[in-house]
Amino acid sequence: MKRLKVRQPKAMLKVIAILLPLLFNVSGLAAASTGQSSGISRESVTAPAVEGGQAAPAPLEEEKAGDVIMHHILNNNVYAFPPFGEVALPKIVVGGYDISVTKHVVMLWLVSATLLIVFSFVGGKYKKMTARQSPKGLANAMEALIEFVRLDVAKSNIGPGYEKHLPYLITVFMFILFCNLFGLIPYGSTATGNINVTLTLAVFTFFITQIAALKAHGVKGFLEHLTAGTHWALWIILVPIEIIGLFTKPFALTVRLFANMTAGHIIILSLIFISFILKSYVVAAAVSVPFAIFIYLLELFVAFLQAFIFTMLSALFIGLATAHAGHDEHEAEVAHH
Repeated sequence: MKRLKVRQPKAMLKVIAILLPLLFNVSGLAAASTGQSSGISRESVTAPAVEGGQAAPAPLEEEKAGDVIMHHILNNNVYAFPPFGEVALPKIVVGGYDISVTKHVVMLWLVSATLLIVFSFVGGKYKKMTARQSPKGLANAMEALIEFVRLDVAKSNIGPGYEKHLPYLITVFMFILFCNLFGLIPYGSTATGNINVTLTLAVFTFFITQIAALKAHGVKGFLEHLTAGTHWALWIILVPIEIIGLFTKPFALTVRLFANMTAGHIIILSLIFISFILKSYVVAAAVSVPFAIFIYLLELFVAFLQAFIFTMLSALFIGLATAHAGHDEHEAEVAHH
């Protein structure tokens, strides 16, 4: 009886060693069962690896679906063009700071160059137009987007004096839009899926908002805004809350854009890999391909939506920072008289 009780756990270990690699898609059953004393010695496993005094090359590990998804989402120093190969990007370190060229940096350069080319072309078209002519084609599309940002985003959220903030809002809208769209083309990469990029854009909005508030209210009015006009006994509570509120706005801008653009790509790649994991043509035809196409089309809408949301919230924060107390009541009195 004692011998039987000793052998049963060993038999269970053998079964677990066979099932676990199948469940988790681990290549090679020998690697999963190295810790077992099942009669297979370490010498018998490693003996074929050494022949003629030279070590045989280790077998290539099978690439997991999660690794492929993370490689596509995360930033790195290699720009892949499957199945044609990949390009190693230069690694640059200056004074201990890594300023290497990565695939997201390359996409930022491409987006910036594209914006310069597009608006140089549109500007040239407008210079050649007369007062009676209307823009056509690309110039018409750009005018529609700019008018949308000017009227529905800047003017409606900032109010009087919105014109001085319009260049920044148009620039950030177009930049985010093109970054989002470039991430949907073949061999493209979404730079706005990098939290460093979204954080930098949010920091720009933060500084522009604070500078606009100082110009509108002065230093005294800016400090009074932190106290919300309450009694000094409440300042110990309100001032920290107001200071935290100043930094939660750029944090919201950063995470919102980064999370939405990253999630869409993860969903598309996950749907595609379902058919590979299950190894089923039926799943591919009925689930993976149709749903991946649907999410891809939805991502086109999200590309415009996230550019609009970031720009609209930036304009809203600027409008709230520059609004004067009693401004609405004053306008109502003027309209009444």
